[in-house]
Amino acid sequence: MLEKALKGSPNYWGGLGILGVVMLIGLGAYLKQYDEGLTVTGLSRDIPWGFYIAQFTFLVGVAASAVMVVLPYYLHDYKAFGRVTVIGEFLAIAAVSMCMLFIFVDMGQPLRVLNLMLYPSPNSLMFWDFVVMTGYLLLNVVITQVTFGAERKGVAPPNWIRPVIILSIPWAISIHTVTAFLYSGLEARAFWMTAILAPRFLASAFASGPALLIILCTLVGSQTNCQIGGKAIQKLRQIVTYALAVNIFFVLVELFTGIYSHIPEHMEHFQYLFFGLEGRNALVPWMWTSQVLGVGALVLLLLPVSGRNQRVLLGVCVAVITSIWIEKGLGMVVTGFIPSPLGGLMEYFPTVPEILISLGIYATGLAILTVLLKIATTIREELETA
Repeated sequence: MLEKALKGSPNYWGGLGILGVVMLIGLGAYLKQYDEGLTVTGLSRDIPWGFYIAQFTFLVGVAASAVMVVLPYYLHDYKAFGRVTVIGEFLAIAAVSMCMLFIFVDMGQPLRVLNLMLYPSPNSLMFWDFVVMTGYLLLNVVITQVTFGAERKGVAPPNWIRPVIILSIPWAISIHTVTAFLYSGLEARAFWMTAILAPRFLASAFASGPALLIILCTLVGSQTNCQIGGKAIQKLRQIVTYALAVNIFFVLVELFTGIYSHIPEHMEHFQYLFFGLEGRNALVPWMWTSQVLGVGALVLLLLPVSGRNQRVLLGVCVAVITSIWIEKGLGMVVTGFIPSPLGGLMEYFPTVPEILISLGIYATGLAILTVLLKIATTIREELETA
């Protein structure tokens, strides 16, 4: 099937060419980081996690969100998701690949990654995060290879693949749950030490992931003859609406608990995030932007106009993704370190190398997704014209 990726329009090759240039720029920035160390980043002793881990946290949710189309299609026989499911699984493959790359560049010394395999430690949540991420990537590769291969041949998938598909559903939830436990298990960081962190992560994932799927399905429909269907798009819209509402509710619950309690260890993090603390307010405009976009998107999703007008729906999806990218990324990761357990106030600002490396990783993931979608759409077009 890989030969399908070697034939395409000028737009296809031009897009891959642009992504290739961005990847090379990112690689150059990474080589600089590899040579000089993490001193080229904005990270410090007080803030060891920053832009890289923020992207990792967001993308784990995107990968986990594939379950929102896999579960209805395979367990409840919801036929409208027939063409969406493979896009969701391809998105999961690209997202997990980017997650691993962000962890790779964040570790500074690449050989440290081997320690997870050479010296496994079941007591470490990082070890289990590596296990669930690797396992989820392999599951999606096997599922898409087998099911799409069977579709290409015009035969039913083998019976043994169904238990694998069912296994991927709780596995998808586990990858984001373990990621949340990485944060909430750090008892010295009061901002993360909350029992609803995992549910909050999942709610945000089930909003941003399907929103991204709506955009991808629209692009696929406009660039190829593979039409997804309005019924599937509207069902995804409903999923985004409910998940976004739950996510906003969880944020409000966290705000009430942190501020109303007047416990300094909890309150000061939220004060820094939304109002600034002792003159430090780098994230305040970002966080308010996130909340305005999130609430505004929810209002539009509840109105009929977002269901009737494709442009409005696409704009809402962009707002949802941007809102959660800010809130779940820098808003969640960096604020856990400000103030420090000793009361220190050191802010974090990503540097140019960090941003270039991150853009290179996103370009890599987008290139993987583009090639996979090219293969899928080409095969489907051939089957429909045969």
